[in-house]
Amino acid sequence: MAQTSTLTSATSDPYYLYTVDLPALLPTASDIESDHCLFNTLDLQWRKTGMLETLLPQSSSLTIPSAPYYAPVVDLPAPLPTTAEIESSGEYMRDETYATKVVAVGPHFVAKYGKWLNLEEGRMMMFIRQQTRVPVPRVYALYHDNGHNFIVMERIHGHTLKETWDTFDDPKKREIITHLKEYLREIRNVESPAAYCSLDKGPLLHSIFRPSNNFCDNGPFDTEAEFNDAMIRKCCASEALNNKGEFYQRVLPQVLHGHAPVLTHGDIQKKNIMIRPGPTVDIVLLDWESAGWYPTYWEYSNTIFASWFENDWYRWVDDFLEPFPHEYAWFAMLEQEIGW
Repeated sequence: MAQTSTLTSATSDPYYLYTVDLPALLPTASDIESDHCLFNTLDLQWRKTGMLETLLPQSSSLTIPSAPYYAPVVDLPAPLPTTAEIESSGEYMRDETYATKVVAVGPHFVAKYGKWLNLEEGRMMMFIRQQTRVPVPRVYALYHDNGHNFIVMERIHGHTLKETWDTFDDPKKREIITHLKEYLREIRNVESPAAYCSLDKGPLLHSIFRPSNNFCDNGPFDTEAEFNDAMIRKCCASEALNNKGEFYQRVLPQVLHGHAPVLTHGDIQKKNIMIRPGPTVDIVLLDWESAGWYPTYWEYSNTIFASWFENDWYRWVDDFLEPFPHEYAWFAMLEQEIGW
């Protein structure tokens, strides 16, 4: 994978760093011209609050690079791994039997690759880093090679909540949940494109909308009624469900309505939340392959469904997401019938 010959500058005038990369608030032009004590003031704000609101415009219309993409060399912690180095890595970060592989390559990189991997996942991660202060791995490359799609990203050192959750006492769990609530609030506050869709009003990537042998309608959808209709028609196209699709056609419009599109991670599970070692809580959200703008109930319903009720995790979900218990029941039925 020859990168040096294809690299182009990712910046032009004007240029601003992603907000997540800023150490403090950027000063305005008037601040710079009028306040000689500005930087001491900003440093004090940082120390007092520990969190910052950006002065940069938050717009979902900002351009996100498309594949092939390679980060500028100056932003890399080390030379990017080659395709051969990625495919020969035996350090699997999840079950190696999955069609889409996730491997570590040295101390700096993780690569996700496979024939069916959608590179929009990497673009969404870049979008989240651009629009919010939510901790997400840096994306270093998006490309296709040797019959596979590749996302090369920052390696996050630590352990997932799946590995560590049961070792924490309630105060520690509460601290983690407080951070998670703030991050999800920030994600949901990102401007909506007024549609149910992925980036650039692309199709939705959640498993419920995954094309099947005799059906494919994954959006984008302008209304919740259209969103529901796609799920109903996928049910109707399933021979295994017999006439249940007709039942959904009659009932879903009565129970799933009035939910605006909000930016949604789409797979909040303990295995997708990494916690870095250290004296304070430092979490990173992984696995953005389903992310997009879904109805307001979707994140809660999917999170409860994917909890599997295997420990007390599900009891904490209401503390970091607005509960939608009625919608969850219908989501769970649909997920079991057309989401696998």
